[in-house]
Amino acid sequence: GAQPKRAEPQADAVTDGDWEEKVLKSDLPVLVDFWAPWCGPCRMIAPLVDELAEEYKGKLKAVKLNTDESPAVATEYGIRSIPTVMIFKNGKKMDTVIGAVPKQTLAQTIDKYIDE
Repeated sequence: GAQPKRAEPQADAVTDGDWEEKVLKSDLPVLVDFWAPWCGPCRMIAPLVDELAEEYKGKLKAVKLNTDESPAVATEYGIRSIPTVMIFKNGKKMDTVIGAVPKQTLAQTIDKYIDE
């Protein structure tokens, strides 16, 4: 069988193990895409997250967390349905967007938290 496609380099994969390091201790605001391989709508939002990672380079970090592989973080933040996108800043959860939303919606959410 084909290997599951790994996330493109734009959006870094994050796990239970490096969550604190990559997300909570980040100097930049972080967009976290909670996804799982079996989730259809997650496939729709993944490329948007990659595009946003490119567009906001230097202002925002984008990471993806596979909730099957890293259930601890998903449980801690009460992820009920995926895809869920969360924005973290200075180690705190600032915002949550649930579902496969348009890129514009994600961009508007990000814009609230990045320092111009």
